[in-house]
Amino acid sequence: MEHKLLLLTSDNDKYRELLASCHLPQIKLLGDDPKSILSADIWLAEPPLAAPLIGHARNMVWMQSTYAGVDPLVKPRLRRDYLLTNVKGIFGPLMSEYLFGYLLAHKREHQKYKSQQAEKIWRPGSFKTLQGQQLLLLGTGSIAQHIAKTAKHFGMHVTGINRGAKPTIGFDHVDRLANLPSHIAQADAIATILPSTPETRGILDAQTLSLMKQNAVLFNMGRGDVLDLDALFQQLHTNPEQHAILDVFNQEPLPQEHPIWSLNNVIITPHIAAPSFPEQVVEIFANNYHKLLNHEPLSNQVNFERGY
Repeated sequence: MEHKLLLLTSDNDKYRELLASCHLPQIKLLGDDPKSILSADIWLAEPPLAAPLIGHARNMVWMQSTYAGVDPLVKPRLRRDYLLTNVKGIFGPLMSEYLFGYLLAHKREHQKYKSQQAEKIWRPGSFKTLQGQQLLLLGTGSIAQHIAKTAKHFGMHVTGINRGAKPTIGFDHVDRLANLPSHIAQADAIATILPSTPETRGILDAQTLSLMKQNAVLFNMGRGDVLDLDALFQQLHTNPEQHAILDVFNQEPLPQEHPIWSLNNVIITPHIAAPSFPEQVVEIFANNYHKLLNHEPLSNQVNFERGY
């Protein structure tokens, strides 16, 4: 049987080039015309591009997402009669670089010294170390585990939050989501890497954010809907010693009229903490394709009910 592959990405030419170098028997790479949507049984796709078209697919068997997050594809009214896999295991190092790059710059007061340099001022600041600091990670999956491992190199104490307080290697302590308020009050740095689920949406609301320590640093690197952005604006506006580094938002691009753009204690990045590199995605796709041919379970299958 010949499989027919449809590409739905923002860089189809790059993916075509990479796929041509792989040994993928019994597969035909289709063009970008509407007929391909009808006939393809395998999609290699970005979820936001695939979601509006998935209902038109007649022969859908398997979709390999190029993202870790598949939120647009697991909404209740969308079809679920196919295998959906995402990409995992490649984002931990990138997320860790992002978090510790900004966290160290904050603790070491990079911006202050850059400003002083412009005025030729020699004035030591208030150096802070990560040693002994409390890092709270909302999520304990592969990304969080990599961040936790990096944090231990800096001598940090790491607490993780997951659905059932399941013990996880690399964490000093793991607790359930219901106990988040008691942990957020103790954390020097907080990072959310949670998927979007009914249980996680809006958990960082005004009440929870109000519990943050006076000089806490908050990272949102998972899903935008975990955080109440309006509540965070109010929290940071009235607590200038607190800081936030935000990479994901409910609406992207973040609307220019949102007041959080103007806060000096906020850094906004355009969803760039951990991009999906085509080379890594194609490797995952190729491994899964061979499993499909051999009738083996595919790696990183998404549970439609859970949403991840």
